[in-house]
Amino acid sequence: MKHQATRANRHGAGALAQVSEWASRRVRPDDGRRMDRSGAARDAALRTARSWLFVFGLILAATLGTPFAPRLGAEPLLLTGATVHTVSGETLAPGFVLIEGRTIKAVGRGSDAGAAAAGARRIELNGLHLYPGMIALNTRLGLTEIGAVRATHDHTEVGEGFNPDVRSWLAVNPDSELLPVARANGISHFQPVPHGGVVSGLSGLMALDGWTIEEMRVKAPVALHVFWPVMQLDTTPRERAPDPKKWKSLEDQDRERREKIRALNEFFAEARAYATAREAATGLSGFPPTPAWEAMLPVLRREIPVIVHAEEVRQIRAAVEWARTNGLRMILAEGRDAWRVAELLASNRVPVIYNNVFTQPQRDTDAYDVQFRAPEVLRRAGVTVAFGLTGWRDSLVKNLPYEAAQAVAFGYPADEALKGLTLYPARLLGVEDRLGSIEPGKEATLFACDGDILDVRANLRRMWIAGREVSLE
Repeated sequence: MKHQATRANRHGAGALAQVSEWASRRVRPDDGRRMDRSGAARDAALRTARSWLFVFGLILAATLGTPFAPRLGAEPLLLTGATVHTVSGETLAPGFVLIEGRTIKAVGRGSDAGAAAAGARRIELNGLHLYPGMIALNTRLGLTEIGAVRATHDHTEVGEGFNPDVRSWLAVNPDSELLPVARANGISHFQPVPHGGVVSGLSGLMALDGWTIEEMRVKAPVALHVFWPVMQLDTTPRERAPDPKKWKSLEDQDRERREKIRALNEFFAEARAYATAREAATGLSGFPPTPAWEAMLPVLRREIPVIVHAEEVRQIRAAVEWARTNGLRMILAEGRDAWRVAELLASNRVPVIYNNVFTQPQRDTDAYDVQFRAPEVLRRAGVTVAFGLTGWRDSLVKNLPYEAAQAVAFGYPADEALKGLTLYPARLLGVEDRLGSIEPGKEATLFACDGDILDVRANLRRMWIAGREVSLE
């Protein structure tokens, strides 16, 4: 996977080179001949060039709003007059939020704002609604750009095997035009997911602010991704097959399916054996680390979960049993048929990243609204539901809140829908202490809009990520 150059590097390097050339020309005599660079003349030239470079750097930082401008120590901000949707607690109408540096310092009702405002710059948000930034799970954002241009796709490794050491966040393109599009509708963080093979690699959590992947990275890794083998069999007769040369008998299909699951079990058994050997060799020299097995250690230690991508009910049942047998923390992603085994998921404490609100019914016996009502079926059974975008529509990640809104229209509680966009994703990825709600001590990532974020008519007005206001262009 490749690492893209950033706008800052391109524009900054070119501009600094121009200033350096201009500064060197300033020390030439009037007759066009170069001065002697020895002694005092050379020192003067260097001082002049350095001075202009320093001044230009300050101008560049102020003009571009560069991320290396200090956040800590910046003037406190007091956001007042808005309806504050804390998500984790009550809604304050009106309320205030006091921000110091990157952190939320205080949250309260509007009548208490005066006591908290000492030395803070006041920002009036009368009539607006304040929400914590939304987190887009299970996306290819930053890993793909234009569907018809293969060179812009960087989300899939070659082969159908096991790539646990792939790190998706290293391939994110900070210059992607899809990032500001998602941010413009309240998405503050996203999880780029690697594809390819059964075990496709590790994902990280990225912020939609920053010039480089190092600045954008919030936490990595956050999960290992397993794409469960297809379980259903193709019963199409050979004579009706689209490509008779690729037609396989039911016996061959069943054998291939069993082989893939057996290989998956053997892979995790080998990873566990490596972890045991590594622990036994602690303090000894000569134990060669293997990147693929090293990537599996936090999974086996239950430090990060395994996100299993599965749609069909037989896949889900098999995956839940596999995770239980291996003692793994499992999260189900996609989950088209999750509502059919809601009790199984609840009893095994398997949360769901639901990416199928707008998927059409798959069976002729299903009601038209079966996928609209699925999140409520899961919630009533006791399953934690986080919302993802239906299909891999990377350019439409901005529509994430409307997935939850559709579920609300079919019985899902609105407060749970909001948690499924903010607090629950943060909890699943292990950053609940930093993101997902508006609380003192958490990161000051929030946005203001002129209506309910679950209403398609609402428009974002302002947004802050880690205490700094970002552009919505």
